[in-house]
Amino acid sequence: MAEPIRIANCSGFFGDRLSGAREMVDGGPIDVLTGDWLAELTMLILSRIRAKNPGRGFASTFVTQMEQVMGSCLDRGIKVVSNAGGLDPGGCADALSEVADRLGLAPRIAFVDGDDLMERAVALAAAGDLVAFDPNNGLGDVTRYVSANAYLGCWGIVDALAGGADIVVTGRVTDAAVVCGPAAHHHGWKRTDWDALAGAVVAGHVIECSGQATGGNYSFFTEVPGRQRVGFPWAEVHEDGSSVIGKHDGTGGLVSVGTVTSQLLYEIGGHRYLGPDVTSRFDTIELEAVGENRVRISGTRGEPPTGNLKVAMNELGGYRNDMVLAVTGLDIEEKAVMAIEALWDASPFQPEDFAECEVKLVRTDHEDPASNEAATAQLRISVKDRDERKVGRAFSNALTETGLSSIPGFYSLSGGPSAGHPYGVYRPALVPANLVPSYVHFDGSTRLVESTSPFEEVGVINSRPGPSGPVPSGPTRRAPLGTLFGTRSGDKGGDANLGIFARRDEDYLWLDATLTIDEFRRLLPETSSFEIDRYAFPNLRALNFVVHGILSEGVAASTRSDSQAKSLGEWLRARFVELPVRLLD
Repeated sequence: MAEPIRIANCSGFFGDRLSGAREMVDGGPIDVLTGDWLAELTMLILSRIRAKNPGRGFASTFVTQMEQVMGSCLDRGIKVVSNAGGLDPGGCADALSEVADRLGLAPRIAFVDGDDLMERAVALAAAGDLVAFDPNNGLGDVTRYVSANAYLGCWGIVDALAGGADIVVTGRVTDAAVVCGPAAHHHGWKRTDWDALAGAVVAGHVIECSGQATGGNYSFFTEVPGRQRVGFPWAEVHEDGSSVIGKHDGTGGLVSVGTVTSQLLYEIGGHRYLGPDVTSRFDTIELEAVGENRVRISGTRGEPPTGNLKVAMNELGGYRNDMVLAVTGLDIEEKAVMAIEALWDASPFQPEDFAECEVKLVRTDHEDPASNEAATAQLRISVKDRDERKVGRAFSNALTETGLSSIPGFYSLSGGPSAGHPYGVYRPALVPANLVPSYVHFDGSTRLVESTSPFEEVGVINSRPGPSGPVPSGPTRRAPLGTLFGTRSGDKGGDANLGIFARRDEDYLWLDATLTIDEFRRLLPETSSFEIDRYAFPNLRALNFVVHGILSEGVAASTRSDSQAKSLGEWLRARFVELPVRLLD
């Protein structure tokens, strides 16, 4: 039986802690260094970088990190696998080669591509092979795409490592693929080892967001030691796909059943976590604390993948402008009406002239305010149009010009007049996996690696049972929901997910019986007009809610102040409910 492989994470997004790679390489023993740079929004950002600097559509911070640790990784036999190649993995590999030459090193560098469908998108759509996730939103205008990338799986990475690569750079692969690939190579898994692959995918999902598994963004943050600088996580993946999540000794942060549960709920949907290599059943996962800052994940079952790959497209939606006006003191509602009337009277364009116009009064003001800020509400005005002229200074100047003839206490929270800026619309779709193979470029040659996995009947997989017993009842006391429960929320394209979990069995029994979709809508009124799905995960003592459409056409297009829904869960925790006294005491 092979020894477990320790795979460490040094980045959760493009902009994460630059010292992460050095900390993970120098902080303790690891076998593989990985990192995730590619959020959905990042692909849009990289498309703009590439448009200005052809050949530079990759995460430059990864190259900086490798300059810091490349020598140490080669000396210690640490492999590096990263999706930082973004829209130009070949350009990223070339940049790494330049660094290696400058340092006098000779790593074997491979890059994996095939995910970029920009040149094929029109033809795939015309043939009916590119199918929108949401038929109501469709594919949009395919000719206006600025990026179109399929989520490839782990087998291109496996091929590169099997060929002897020291560093593997990919384009758009799934976040978990950079963990699943090294694990599959190390343990010699076959494409039909569904349970092992599913376990590795779960481990990859847990560590993909760096500090979010080690106490970062954690609801119970007051329990996290050294929370000002948490260490990043690693996963020891065993031959059967089970894993132990941990962090280097002596670093800040916390790895607990709570932190791992919280991250498991991040950006998921239902019980089946779909991927290109395996469908992972999150309702079969078992968690167990096995030591200080050590949590074992086991029991994960896997099913064959669907045969389709997810494709993330970013369409140039047009231009937008967002202005925020302070509305202070008494008569907030009347002042907001007056300010808007003055704006449209001064503007050469009216609300109906824009493709989209949203006006929202955010009541951040308090009664009998003790500070100027506590007396102030926010009037947010957002306009979008394909005509940059409409949403530019003609719009923002109109608001500014009313400054001495509008509401008392007039001032802007968004600065002076601003020009319109481009925004992207996120368009998720599916494409048959057999049409999008991976290409592994290594040692001057290119190898094709099929993305299609063999289908194999696995039979019925049952959910792992959770707590049982009567629902706690008796006298209640009004208290915030977050007194007992943690949450984790985030964006899923135009949707948002909100996972909420209990840390004790009886708390979960109450939560499952009480937090229905109707109660969820009542507690979060902003969600009341959207379709909501609810999934129970008794094995994790958790519920997950998916709110469809709350983020409009994706992060870049959303006009919510929290466009990625990161704080949606904390809002829910802040709501007061009647909690059984026996649970509180």
